[in-house]
Amino acid sequence: MKLTYLTAITMSVTLFTACNNNSSTKVNSQENTTKQVAEQEIALQEVFADSTYQLTGVAVAKDNRVFVNYPYWLDTHSYSVVEVKDGKPVPYPDAEWNSFRKGEDGQNKFVCVQAVVTDDKGFLWVVDAAGIGLGKVYQHSAKVLKINLTNNKVEKIYRFPENVVGEDVYINDIRVDNENGFAYLTNSNTGGILVLNINSGNSRLVLASSASVKSDPNYHFSPLRTELKKGDGSLLKVNSDGIALTPDKQYLYFKPLTDNRLYRIKTDLLQNFSTGEDALNKGVEDLGKFVTTDGMIFDKQGNLYFGDLEQNSIVKITPDLKMQTIVQDSEKLIWPDSYSISEDGYLYISNSQIQLMPWFHNGAAQFKKPFRVLKIKI
Repeated sequence: MKLTYLTAITMSVTLFTACNNNSSTKVNSQENTTKQVAEQEIALQEVFADSTYQLTGVAVAKDNRVFVNYPYWLDTHSYSVVEVKDGKPVPYPDAEWNSFRKGEDGQNKFVCVQAVVTDDKGFLWVVDAAGIGLGKVYQHSAKVLKINLTNNKVEKIYRFPENVVGEDVYINDIRVDNENGFAYLTNSNTGGILVLNINSGNSRLVLASSASVKSDPNYHFSPLRTELKKGDGSLLKVNSDGIALTPDKQYLYFKPLTDNRLYRIKTDLLQNFSTGEDALNKGVEDLGKFVTTDGMIFDKQGNLYFGDLEQNSIVKITPDLKMQTIVQDSEKLIWPDSYSISEDGYLYISNSQIQLMPWFHNGAAQFKKPFRVLKIKI
């Protein structure tokens, strides 16, 4: 497959400035934004490919160990979390955790894993939403696992009370702050931010009624140049999904998936469990409109990376909120989903091809296999 040349589009975006809501137009000259075009070549390198099973998440450890997860969305499903060894998927942390079948107890097995993330202390965090086919939580088995990468053992399992993760909550992505002892997760179904005290295990769901976690119904999300319709004829709307912590851990950034608005909130507000909903709602900052994305991640310099689902590209947003496209490839970047940054400065990108799922094509999958994990130097 011929490597594409990227077109880097730099857009000066000031705080609270909104771009045009048309998904095909990312710059609105009437809002005093400017566009500057430059060209450079960036190589998208293939790290891993799976010709059978749909993947969503990728995580890279300090020693460049690569982990991938597979949600139980379709009947074509086998393992949930793997480590990539010599280009092959090896069930992780072992085969038993990856042996779940419908009807079994899912408390101590992976049911529907949505995300994997490595931290700065040598642990892999696994988010098991337990919502098979994006349905209701299976037998109250939603959980988060903390796995020690030194001995490959599950060190802790975090479970949630019904008033935090009820049957309609789909926990999606996670960011971990070991310094202050908290993890943050998004609820992409009904919307909200789940705050987890990783020392005590206490948790709560906040901002569930905030507009910041709800997809804008007026945004026309069109990754195939037309809006995605589900089997019942309704349009695809996904609430709070992407999440990222600033390098200093002072701000949590988040956004709904199927619109282009970005928000943030100070983490000290979230960490204080006595902070009420009114104060939390007032603490949310609207940063304006950028592009749609699934996952997001900060590098150590405070640059924020998105995957523009509608333009098959990866964009970088600098600390002063200027945005540029760093690579675009319609053949390889098919729903760039999740991200991880290696110690040697590569951005790892999983591609889940969600827009090609049978859910949006009358039951017939349109996948362009294989499902890939790619990387680029940043």
